[in-house]
Amino acid sequence: MRDAEPGILADSASHSRARAGIPLVGVGLSLAFVSALAMVPGRNDGSTRTSRVIEPLEPPPHRVLTVDASPFVRTERIHSGDTLGDLLTRLGTGSTDVIQAMSATTEGKAAIRKLRAGRTVSAVVTPDGQLISLDIPVTERDFYRLERQEGKLRAADGQALHGTLTRAGSGTITSSLFAAADRAGLSDAVTMKLAELFGTEIDFHTDIRAGDQFSVLYEARTRNGVEVGVERILAAEFVNQGRRHTVIQFEDRSGNAGYYTADGRNLKQAFLRSPLEFTRVTSGFKMRFHPIKKAWRRHTGVDFGAARGTAIKATSNGKVDFVGSKRGYGKTVILRHRNQITTLYAHMSRFARNLRRGATVAQGDVIGYVGATGWATGPHLHYEFRKSNKPVDPMKVTLPEAEPLASADLTRFRAIAAKRLTQLAALNYRPTIASR
Repeated sequence: MRDAEPGILADSASHSRARAGIPLVGVGLSLAFVSALAMVPGRNDGSTRTSRVIEPLEPPPHRVLTVDASPFVRTERIHSGDTLGDLLTRLGTGSTDVIQAMSATTEGKAAIRKLRAGRTVSAVVTPDGQLISLDIPVTERDFYRLERQEGKLRAADGQALHGTLTRAGSGTITSSLFAAADRAGLSDAVTMKLAELFGTEIDFHTDIRAGDQFSVLYEARTRNGVEVGVERILAAEFVNQGRRHTVIQFEDRSGNAGYYTADGRNLKQAFLRSPLEFTRVTSGFKMRFHPIKKAWRRHTGVDFGAARGTAIKATSNGKVDFVGSKRGYGKTVILRHRNQITTLYAHMSRFARNLRRGATVAQGDVIGYVGATGWATGPHLHYEFRKSNKPVDPMKVTLPEAEPLASADLTRFRAIAAKRLTQLAALNYRPTIASR
């Protein structure tokens, strides 16, 4: 009976493995291992005999997967310093005739010259890297299209299918607003509009902190289903140093669109803290040693360091009171606003086209470009804010507010605001998992 034990063990092991659904390929090897370790009954000579069993295993059959040859759409954001070749590489196309086809026409050459950082290029590409079509934005709304027709790339009509799509995004700042917005999948155009909207409440030069949060609901312009620009911000929220700021887009009965706080306060005619986007204050509103006069003088404005040619924006609605050269100020623009307020912008390199005395400007309109004219040691903007012709610190002054909504508009606004706030709250919802 003892001699039958290994066989019983083998039968039992085979039966158990079969019931468990385990293949029996390695059973012989396992039993050989068990037999090799078993002691022969009645013998104990201190030695152990082993044997090796080798069984060939058939490799699993190979399966060849079929690849869908349908082309697919790829998009890439233009980075600073990008060439057309850089974009084509990131778009995954190996077509060598793209640059040649574009360089052969005036429109194609112009499209290459107008590659601007922040804009989005889209392409239809086959799995093997052949380019079917390429769309390059040349302005905020127009684009250049290249299509492969009968095997050759040709310029095509750029008036393709346009539309709008509501998009949303939210993020938390760890290093900068742009970096956080990029992680959230928001374009630079959306980020710039956010900074513009909250510029009346937040100084983006000095107030931003790690941990600040933002959320935005916006209407995007699309082309063939691909986002190519921003139509308008519908609602946005920014939590800065624990303080919550909210803006909501609303159109009154007269058809005038503007932005309002959650309680209906109009932001459209309020003043921006800064006429430049994302620059640094190089000289504040204080006594300072004048770099040209070499003497201590009171600095009646704020200097913003920026690269030559940076766009300068009107900080509020107003009329042009002066445009021209003004001694030490160099090329200067003075705007007159309501409530006896004027703003001055100096050291410009040039003025905006068609800017003239008496012209009306809106908040955010470009009025000129940074330079170093007049008494300036380098390119920067000198900005002054005056009330009743008395200079005050534009970084600390309490900025005037606009007229509130009429009662009839306010009722309709509250209904829209409630909807937008619910949508923003959904964006800001971050579930937490409790752990023991």
